[in-house]
Amino acid sequence: MRLEQPWSDRSRQPDDRARSLVEALTFEEKIGLVSAPMAVPPPGHRPPPDVIGSAAATAGIPRVGLPALQESDAGLGISNPNQVRPDDASTALPSALLLGSTFDPALADACGVVVGAESVAMGFAVQLAGGANLVREPRCGRNFEYLAEDALLTGVMAGAAIAGIQSQGVVSTVKHFALNAQETGRVVVSSDIGEAALRESDLLAFEIAIERGRPGSVMTAYNRVNGVHASEHEFLLDQVLKRDWGYPGFVMSDWGGTHSTVAAALAGLDRQSGSQLDQEPYFGEPLAQAVRRGDVPEARLDDMVFRLLRAVILAGVLDRSGRPAVNLDAHQQLSRKTAEQGIVLLRNDGTLPLSNPATVLVVGGHADSGVLSGGGSSQVSPVGSLREAGTSIAEFQIPRTYHPSSPVAALSSALPSVEVTYHDGADRDAAARAAERADVVVVVVEQWTAEGHDVADLGLGDDQDALVAAVASANRRTVVVVESGGPVLMPWLPEVGAVLAAWYPGSRGGEAIAAVLTGQVCPSGRLPVTFPQTTAQLPRAVMRDASTATSSPGAPPVGAFSEDYDIEGADVGYRWYERVGLTPQFAFGFGLSYTSFAYAELQIDVAEDGGTGIPAVRAGLVVSNTGARSGIDTPQLYVRLPDAAKAPTSRLAGWARVALDPGETRQVWVDLEPRLLATYDTALPGWRWTAGPYGLLVGTDARTPVLQASFELASATAPP
Repeated sequence: MRLEQPWSDRSRQPDDRARSLVEALTFEEKIGLVSAPMAVPPPGHRPPPDVIGSAAATAGIPRVGLPALQESDAGLGISNPNQVRPDDASTALPSALLLGSTFDPALADACGVVVGAESVAMGFAVQLAGGANLVREPRCGRNFEYLAEDALLTGVMAGAAIAGIQSQGVVSTVKHFALNAQETGRVVVSSDIGEAALRESDLLAFEIAIERGRPGSVMTAYNRVNGVHASEHEFLLDQVLKRDWGYPGFVMSDWGGTHSTVAAALAGLDRQSGSQLDQEPYFGEPLAQAVRRGDVPEARLDDMVFRLLRAVILAGVLDRSGRPAVNLDAHQQLSRKTAEQGIVLLRNDGTLPLSNPATVLVVGGHADSGVLSGGGSSQVSPVGSLREAGTSIAEFQIPRTYHPSSPVAALSSALPSVEVTYHDGADRDAAARAAERADVVVVVVEQWTAEGHDVADLGLGDDQDALVAAVASANRRTVVVVESGGPVLMPWLPEVGAVLAAWYPGSRGGEAIAAVLTGQVCPSGRLPVTFPQTTAQLPRAVMRDASTATSSPGAPPVGAFSEDYDIEGADVGYRWYERVGLTPQFAFGFGLSYTSFAYAELQIDVAEDGGTGIPAVRAGLVVSNTGARSGIDTPQLYVRLPDAAKAPTSRLAGWARVALDPGETRQVWVDLEPRLLATYDTALPGWRWTAGPYGLLVGTDARTPVLQASFELASATAPP
C-alpha cells in the first residue's frame, strides 16, 4: 500500500508540508537529520558514489522521498576541497570585498544566481554562502569573504546575494553569527562588546541581510561572544534571532564549532556540522539520550527538524528533479563584469587609461599565469588554476591558488599593436632596468590571505614595496595593481602614477584588469573598507601572536583570551576614524573615475512608515556627468544624529548607483534606512529615534561631503 505523502503536495503551504513530514519520521530519522558529517575524502581519494565530496552530506530517507542533503562552500563559487572533482568547471567569482566595492545589489543578486545555479547543477541542497561579518579587523585573513566594514552596505549586498542563490532552488546560509572579526585564535577568543553597540553594528548587518535575502540557514561563529560560545549563545540564537527577528529557518554550527549537546540544543542550535571535528557527535547519540532523559524536550527536536525541512521545502530541494545544465560561458562573463565594476581606481596622475604606448612592461604577481585568490573553505579551483604551497587548516592543505586569467595575456589582447612583456620581479635591479626601457610599467603586487590565519600587518611582504619603489624610480609612468584580501599599506604611493585595488578578481580577473587599464571600462568601484595610513590608526594597533592560541577547529583549545570590541563599539571603520579624528590613506566609499560628476538640488521628504511612528525619510538629488565619457557614480548619503542621541559619528544611511553618459543629468531618490537614524536602547528594549535636527551629507566618500541639509524628526521607538 502506498504511503500517503502530504508533504509532497506542492499546493500546500511549506509549513504544513514540513509539519506533516516531521510527523512521518521516526525518532532515529529525526536524530539523523540534525547532524551533518563532513563529506570531504582524504587527499587522493574519491567520495562514495552517492556523495559529491564537499563540506557535508546527510543521508536521504527514501521511504518519505527526502533526498540526501549535500552542502558546499561558499559564496565565491562552488569550492572543490582536496580537488575531489578533477575536472571542476566552477565559476570563480571575485572576492566578496570586490563585490562590495560595486555597491550594486543587482550585481550581487546576479552573482548569487550563478552560485545557486551551479550548486543545483552539481546536486547540492545547501550552499554555505552569505558572509555578513563586518570588516572590523583589516588584518583578518578571511576579510575577502566579507563585503564591507559598514552594516548597511554589508546587509544589503549579502541579502541580495542570498536571494539570488535561493532563487535557483538551493538553501543559502548567512554566516558567521556573530562577531567573527578575526581568525587569530578564532576557536578560543571571546569577542566582547556591549549589547547596544552590537545591535547597531554586526547584528544590524545580519538583520538586514536576513530581511532581504530570507536565507534558509544561519551558521554560528567559532568564537565566543561575551564569554559564551556562539553555538550555544541563548541570547543570540533564541532571543535575538528567533524571537526578536522571528527567524523561521534553521541554525547550524560551523565545522568543529559545536561544544555541547543540551546547552547548544536549548540555546537554539538546530544542527551540528562537521561532527568529525568536534570532541563528540553531540547531536547524534548524545542528543538521542538527552531527549530520552528529558533533558532536551522532544518538541525541541521536532522544532530542529521542522526548521530544516521547511527551509528545504521552501527552497524547492524536496521537489527537485534532475540537474539542469548551466551556461558556464555566461557565468564567466558575469564574473568579469563584476570584477570590472568593483576594481577601484585609487590614484591617477593621468597615466591611465593607457593611450597606445609602444611598450608595456608587466612586473610580478604571477601576472603571466593568472590572478590571486583567497585561501580556505571558500576556495574555488577552476581547471587550469596554478597552485603553490600555502598553509593548512585542521590538517587540510590550503594551496595558494591563482585563477587562470593572465593579466599579461589580457593586456596583449586588449593592446594588439603594443609590445607587452613580462618580468617576474625576482631580481629587483633587473626589473628596474627593464622599466627604464618601457613606456609604461604595470607592477602587480599581492597580499595572500586565507581562512584560519590573519596577516601580521598590512604590508605587502616579500620585498614587494622595495620592488615598486625601484621600478617607480626608474619609470614614473608606473601603475600598481594590488591583488589583496583587504587594505594594504602603500609607502610608495606618492612615487607612482596610478594604483588599482583589484582585490581577488576571479575567473576573468585578468581581462577585467586589462579593461580598466586600457579604458575599455571606466572605473566605478568604491572602497567598502577604509585603508589606514599605518596600523597604529586601528582600534587595536597590535594583534595577538597567533602562535599562542588555537585557530583551527578540531585542535585542542589553547590560549583562550578576550578581544575588546567596545573600543570602537558601533563605530566600525570610517566611523572610528571620524570619532578619533584620524585621516586614513583612503576613505570608505572612495574611488576615482575617468570622467567627473556633480551633485545638486538636495531635497528631503519626511513621513511615517505606515502609521507606526517609525520615520520614513527620502532624499533626492540631481547627479550630472560633467566629463567626456560615460561612467557610473555612487553618491553616498550619510546621516548625523542630534546631539541628544549621543552618537557622535555620521553613518551611511543610503546610496545610489547612477550610470550616465557625458552631459547627462538625472534626479535620483534614496530611501534612508530608518535604523541608521536611530540608536538602540537596551532599556526599552528596542530602537529609539531622538527628537531634533538631523544632518544629511551627500558625498563622494565618507570624508568628502558635497551637499548638506538638515531635517527634523519626532521622538519614536520600535521593538528590536
